[in-house]
Amino acid sequence: MPWQPKDLMQTKLEFVTLALKEGANRRELCRRFGISLKTGYELINRFVAGGAAALQPRSRRPLLSPTHCTPQLEQAVVALRHAHPCWGGRKLSAALGNAGIEPPTPSTVTRILHRHGLITPEASDAATPWHRFEHDEPNALWQMDFKGYFETGRGRCNPLTILDDHSRYNLAIAACGKTDGSTVQGHMEQVFGRYGLPLRINTDNGSPWGVPKQPQGSLSSLAIWLIRLGIRVTYSAPYHPQTNGKIERFHRALKAEVLDGHSFADMACAQDAFDRWRRIYNLERPHQALALKTPATRYLPSPRSYSSTLAPITYRDEDEVLKVGWNGVIHFKGRKLQISSALHRLPVAFRADPHDDQCFDIMFCHHRVTRVDLARADLLR
Repeated sequence: MPWQPKDLMQTKLEFVTLALKEGANRRELCRRFGISLKTGYELINRFVAGGAAALQPRSRRPLLSPTHCTPQLEQAVVALRHAHPCWGGRKLSAALGNAGIEPPTPSTVTRILHRHGLITPEASDAATPWHRFEHDEPNALWQMDFKGYFETGRGRCNPLTILDDHSRYNLAIAACGKTDGSTVQGHMEQVFGRYGLPLRINTDNGSPWGVPKQPQGSLSSLAIWLIRLGIRVTYSAPYHPQTNGKIERFHRALKAEVLDGHSFADMACAQDAFDRWRRIYNLERPHQALALKTPATRYLPSPRSYSSTLAPITYRDEDEVLKVGWNGVIHFKGRKLQISSALHRLPVAFRADPHDDQCFDIMFCHHRVTRVDLARADLLR
């Protein structure tokens, strides 16, 4: 993502803020921001020496790297996790301390587990209750939605917003003319390229996240793409916008501090206003829910990097795998069932319930699309 002259200082400030966070992967951040490692380190040195005003060509200073876990300590965490696959960050940290090893913090242990692929989406789901008010780690959950549209001098603007649940860090405010899946995917690819992939994204049930004219739980093309990236996709309960409460609160702040009392000549002017406010919101504006800290003090980019190449779809050996036909129709054990039409020609798995041989979960990758009861010949959402 090359830097543009009009937002160069803002982008530099965002880069150094993220790079100076404990545990930040600076090499990966440089790649995501489209700059060389040498340039990234020069910017960090200047910022450490003189703050934002020092982000201009100056004499170089030695970089002070934060403390990282040694390879031996990281290997000890991984080995202990293999020995106790159900233990999370807190238990592993305590166990290392009990063994006489100076342990990393539980959050650092969790990052190590994610980095080595030792936390599956199913495990995260089991460890994180749905009713939890705030997730413990950045990128455990992102909330995404469109702010209500407003008119510019040259057409309607629909602001697309993405917010990290733990830190309230705003990952994007995009001025969109359209609200279709292709438009959203294009913006999300940019966000994923800079910040990495979250474990879960929650949205409402409307288009393009859900499929309003199909049964509840039907997958849109956008949701299918996210699932194939290894992201868990969940939806707010119908008529309960408070499920996405943090982004609703963010929208109120956006309206009050940017939109109210202002008009914009076109989409570009609206985007400029969004960019200016986004920097203030993330880096300067104290947040009451964060004990008057800024979101940037709590956010760290995801260690899960984005790749545009989708991994092959695989299932368990015991699953019965079938391809979905036209209009989302699939035939299974003499039954004709209809699931998401966007799954046309993609493989889904029928996973048997170990306690009821007439019930099957219909899976797409890690996502349970629905459940079928052959005794009743219907789908149980």
